[in-house]
Amino acid sequence: MCYYARDIGLIVPVAIPDCRTNIRRQGLSLIRPASEKYPLLVFSPQGPSLRELTVQALSSVERGYDLLAPKFDHTPFRTSDGVLDATADALRPLGPFGRGLDVCCGTGAGMRILEPLCQGRITGVDFSTGMLAQARRAHPDAECVQADVRALPFAETFDLAVSFGALGHFLPAERPSLFAGVYRALRPGGLFAFPIGAPLPITSRWYWALLGFDLAMQVRNAVWRPPFVMYYGTCRLQAVRNDLTAAGFTVTTVPLTALGRREDGSPRCRLVLARRT
Repeated sequence: MCYYARDIGLIVPVAIPDCRTNIRRQGLSLIRPASEKYPLLVFSPQGPSLRELTVQALSSVERGYDLLAPKFDHTPFRTSDGVLDATADALRPLGPFGRGLDVCCGTGAGMRILEPLCQGRITGVDFSTGMLAQARRAHPDAECVQADVRALPFAETFDLAVSFGALGHFLPAERPSLFAGVYRALRPGGLFAFPIGAPLPITSRWYWALLGFDLAMQVRNAVWRPPFVMYYGTCRLQAVRNDLTAAGFTVTTVPLTALGRREDGSPRCRLVLARRT
């Protein structure tokens, strides 16, 4: 069975096992195969439990991802291979590239596509030590750097930068710092690429589910410290394009048709291509 989950502005396919048992607890529907005997595991036997996700949600962003890191790749929060492969296919005709950077690399899923696209060394940057530990295990030949990506410690170093599933962790007022840092990190002519999804129709159940998530997160951050910044509705293409242009990029997009089309025929997802001039 296949469901769709939104990965920070992106609709991505998420594989879910054949499920026959719904567990309803405190208003949540936790789906698991009837044959499995694991307690309150939300995604898979290898994934985090409901308790672990709750602890993460009540932590800071950094601490939350440190806690989730060992099981992150067993959740739908990891960018799907379909999205990664579609991005690689779109970037391949524009290469080869020299050095590559994965911005907010997490456990290193995006670094997988940089390796065949780039002739130079690959670098992943993230502020979570737990996520970087997983990335180092997955990509031992790559460089992993712990840093706040709103103040990237690079200058004219890379030819290609990518990012997956990260923009929702930045408030709109923080995007200019992020994009300015990526601009500085790229060599002249360098490219910053990331996928972004088309807006969901208001008639879609996912529209209302994600709107409800954002509202719940606003309430959580108003009454609980430290804040956990994660919003799905703050990354509209036009707003992101404007911020990239203000940072100095020349911005185009290409459709990722492999990820499907909407009912009106428009692409479900586009790849943003922001080139340093």
